[in-house]
Amino acid sequence: MPGLGLSLRSCGRTAISQAVKGGGAVPATAPPRVRKWLSREGGGSARLTRPAALGGGASGSGAVCAMPTSFTVVPVEAQGEERGPAERDGQLQEEEDEDDERDRGTGDGIARESSPFINSAELDRGNTYEGKNMALFEEEMDSNPMVSSLLNKLANYTNLTQGVVEHEADEDNKRKEVKGPRMGTFIGVYLPCLQNILGVILFLRLTWIVGTAGVLESFIIVFMCCACTMLTAISMSAIATNGVVPGPEFGGAVGLCFYLGTTFAGAMYILGTIEILLTYISPSAAIFKAEEVGEETEAMLNNMRVYGTCIIILMAIVVFVGVKYVNKLALVFLACVILSIIAIYAGVIKTAFDPPDFPICLLGNRTLSKRNFDVCAKFTESNNETKTTPLWRLFCDSSLLNATCDDYFRLNNVTEIQGIPGIMSGVLTDNLWSTYSEKGSIVEKKDQPSIAGSEETKMGGLPYVFTDIMTYFTMLVGIYFPSVTGIMAGSNRSGDLKDAQKSIPTGTILAISTTSFIYLSCIVLFGACIEGVILRDKFGEAVNGNLVVGTLAWPSPWVIVIGSFFSTCGAGLQSLTGAPRLLQAIARDGIVPFIQIFGHGKANGEPTWALLLTAGICEIGILIASLDSVAPILSMFFLMCYMFVNLACAVQTLLRTPNWRPRFKYYHWTLSFLGMSLCLALMFICSWYYALIAMLIAGCIYKYIEYRGAEKEWGDGIRGLSLNAARYALLRVEDGPPHTKNWRPQLLVLLNLDNEQLVKHPRLLSFTSQLKAGKGLTIVGSVLQGIYLDKCTETHKAEENVKALMGVEKTKGFCQIVVSPNFRDGISYLIQSAGLGGMKHNTVLMAWPQSWKQTENRFSWKNFVDTVRETTAAQQALLVAKNIDLFPTNQERFTEGNIDVWWIVHDGGMLMLLPFLLRQHKVWRKCKMRIFTVAQMDDNSIQMKKDLQMFLYHLRLNAQVEVVEMFENDISAFTYEKTLMMEQRSQMLKQMQLSKNEREREAQLIHDRNTASHSAPAVEASVAVAVPEKVQMTWTKEKFAAEKHKTKDSNVSGFKDVFNMKPNQSNVRRMHTAVKLNGVVLNKSQHAQLVLLNMPGPPKNRKGDENYMEFLEVLTEGLDRVLLVRGSGREVITIYS
Repeated sequence: MPGLGLSLRSCGRTAISQAVKGGGAVPATAPPRVRKWLSREGGGSARLTRPAALGGGASGSGAVCAMPTSFTVVPVEAQGEERGPAERDGQLQEEEDEDDERDRGTGDGIARESSPFINSAELDRGNTYEGKNMALFEEEMDSNPMVSSLLNKLANYTNLTQGVVEHEADEDNKRKEVKGPRMGTFIGVYLPCLQNILGVILFLRLTWIVGTAGVLESFIIVFMCCACTMLTAISMSAIATNGVVPGPEFGGAVGLCFYLGTTFAGAMYILGTIEILLTYISPSAAIFKAEEVGEETEAMLNNMRVYGTCIIILMAIVVFVGVKYVNKLALVFLACVILSIIAIYAGVIKTAFDPPDFPICLLGNRTLSKRNFDVCAKFTESNNETKTTPLWRLFCDSSLLNATCDDYFRLNNVTEIQGIPGIMSGVLTDNLWSTYSEKGSIVEKKDQPSIAGSEETKMGGLPYVFTDIMTYFTMLVGIYFPSVTGIMAGSNRSGDLKDAQKSIPTGTILAISTTSFIYLSCIVLFGACIEGVILRDKFGEAVNGNLVVGTLAWPSPWVIVIGSFFSTCGAGLQSLTGAPRLLQAIARDGIVPFIQIFGHGKANGEPTWALLLTAGICEIGILIASLDSVAPILSMFFLMCYMFVNLACAVQTLLRTPNWRPRFKYYHWTLSFLGMSLCLALMFICSWYYALIAMLIAGCIYKYIEYRGAEKEWGDGIRGLSLNAARYALLRVEDGPPHTKNWRPQLLVLLNLDNEQLVKHPRLLSFTSQLKAGKGLTIVGSVLQGIYLDKCTETHKAEENVKALMGVEKTKGFCQIVVSPNFRDGISYLIQSAGLGGMKHNTVLMAWPQSWKQTENRFSWKNFVDTVRETTAAQQALLVAKNIDLFPTNQERFTEGNIDVWWIVHDGGMLMLLPFLLRQHKVWRKCKMRIFTVAQMDDNSIQMKKDLQMFLYHLRLNAQVEVVEMFENDISAFTYEKTLMMEQRSQMLKQMQLSKNEREREAQLIHDRNTASHSAPAVEASVAVAVPEKVQMTWTKEKFAAEKHKTKDSNVSGFKDVFNMKPNQSNVRRMHTAVKLNGVVLNKSQHAQLVLLNMPGPPKNRKGDENYMEFLEVLTEGLDRVLLVRGSGREVITIYS
């Protein structure tokens, strides 16, 4: 609690003294100097104890300041003599000075960092972890606070803590007093959800959907959509009860899908508003009129575009100027919706005993539009005279009785039936089944008698009721789904709720239940009360241009018309108010960097830029102009958003994420999974191509966020999914070694670092990325010499440098830095332990040690040879890049040249595989592959070439083949001389090393004796006299002279032996092979871009290690780029596919 222990200083010493004497409460966080003074107050020491039941104020008559938590001061036995008041005050002043001194810094002279967990409001606070109980942890207190102080802060809990650092940051940012939330479930969640869910589709399209799809299929449509939102609401409830709700955004792709859905919903509401205005309220207000027959639809769309653009501009200005008035009018708009629905139910009840009079005119079984005539008859009798009606004149060429009329008009009678026969009429059975139709077909009554005429005359100009679009089940789902959206209205207001974790689940699920009941009951009631041809008449042309649902309403159709007009207008305003704030929240969240500009707004926080973008996107929907075309678009975005919500919940549960602990007890992962599946199914049911486009947009947003490295809400879920998949795959991979046809080099790249922890040979990583092309496993390892505790900082620096270089060189893999007392052991650790489970390396790549001949670098060749031996022992392949700094970068391109493979011995076929992998990369793509093999004296070189060509053909490798003959001849004097020089050099180095070791051993002996004499037992301190100690030196002048002559003599004799020695015959043979093979390779491959060569193994006798380095040096002399390859012994290439 922020105020705990804040007011001790202000209370005054007297007040505290009275509180203690009176048994009052004193906080445990009192500064130590006050506690020390309290220990002497009242003639004895005091012990502060916390009661079991917390709470309660200060007790006792002497307590002046009320403390937030009760602490009882219990007197214990006096441990010292009583002091007088003056002495006591003086003692207290001294201790205060000491404590002030101690408060200014810790004992090591380092100023203590402030922490929000320790009451920072008290400037001169005491050391909260003073005392010996927690001394063990005091050095870590700044980063790891005491549990007690953490719990104090969590008591006034405002946001979830992810850890110490985040908690401190939150506390620093939230010093301002938070305004107390006010709204409960009904006002805060239920009513906003109700207002957002009930809307334009209910009034303008639901009757038409019922008439077209029939009651049964409409019921299925509504049930599927309501089930989808209910399952999503359950998932949302799980999110809401899994901690404090973060706000309106649920992640990058989800948030933007929700934003786009809300924006297009605004466009749909505006189009609905204009449709009500121009079709039912004031048809004469239309700017564009249909000049010819069949142009009515196009004229209406143009009217929509003009009026829609004007209304968007007007609404944007209203939102910009006075958003608070929009929020105040929300309840008025909701009242309009509720009154309209009550009017529908009242009208249904009235039809049971007094159906309204809305006659429909039928010609045969065809419905007639009553916009251009009022009498439903061909002719009338007046004063015994038969007169033709306006209807006659619409079908015939004159008003005369003998006029030429339309064939169908002549053959069929005109009848009039009631449009609203009432709930008791039994019309429900006629409306149970679907009546889908093509665009431009006439709305017909099924069971009405009809005689078909010759259809030669054009029906375009005749007053029939036509369908304006082709109808089918899946299209109706797309048009209807927006009427169930709006379920997130409650969670968007989570910051204003008293208890978001309780209100959001209850309010949202209640709102969905209510609206689902309204929709499902309306479907049945519409089907039971209204004639089928009226239901299928989208714009009410057969009932004098009335709104179809209005004809059912009581007391008047105008209740529905006016109510729906205001509710759609208000819903459009709400969308234009909410969508920019949603975009602003996503922009300020920083998850989608390119929209961060929309996070800015006016000084009062109103999102100006976001409003402009929202109005722009809304205008796209207006230009589409058709309500039936816009509805499926926003259905896609809402379905995508709901699908992500369900997916996230299901994934979190299946992964058993420790932080996923929703309190909502009716949640189960199967419900989320079912909701996700239903959302996906509905997307493809509505429109498969819209679904693919929406998924592509969401996928692009997700990949963009991933590319920019943002880590937001859904990142954890996806990361958890990746970890689970990786774990599963690793366990499967470990079952056994991969088949030969699946083998690829999984590299462990050994890098050398300089003193600044920078990579010495960056080209090694370039070569790695060229070889791997992002496929398979790459582990980049390096060794730092020393102790990890001392080298911790250097390790992190080295890791950052290596990762940065890996990014530059586009090497996809992992970095592993090992600290070891010596370099040799570190490499051994890497070779043994790098990787995890089945994802281990099978190949080691390293650079040739260029400076192995330098005397100060005598260990480099030993480390190298030991690495060669260890890779062999571990059954791993080894690649050694010689002259690595001459290798190409990733930006270079070889336009010509060869990659030459010298296949001397077969150790698994890796030599053939490597050039093939390299040539997949752009650097080496244009190089040709040549394979050379060596024929001995008794080999048939022609047959060898044929066999090799056949082998490569089966391997599906395209390469030139050449067999080089190496005839046995005498060992040349050059080879003999080179071997002799090599052995003499090796012997001399050993002599020098030996003499150096002897000198080091003697110096160590002196040091040890000197140390021993210092640690001899001393004489008793009481009788001891300070006498300088004498050290017995064993290295006398005579001994030094004798040793000098001795060493000199031994060295001279040793060097004489070196110059008189003869070379070892085994070494001569090896040198002969190296020289001979080098000559052959130089002859053929001196100008090759890369030479791959079998790497001979090190000698079994370790005494010849240095000679081994010399052999390899001779073997590769004169070549620019060489890759020495030593296979693991197992086959890595196969002729089988």
